[in-house]
Amino acid sequence: MAFILFIIAAAIAIYGILRIVRGDILIGIVLLVVAAVVGPGGYSIFQ
Repeated sequence: MAFILFIIAAAIAIYGILRIVRGDILIGIVLLVVAAVVGPGGYSIFQ
């Protein structure tokens, strides 16, 4: 389960970085925060 969450978080983070590079600063920051929450070290809704 942790590996799947890591892959999802990495994909969201990469997409967030791409949005920041393309000029969508707000959406990029939101995506990076979501990636930090989704990742295995972040907040879990399953606890």
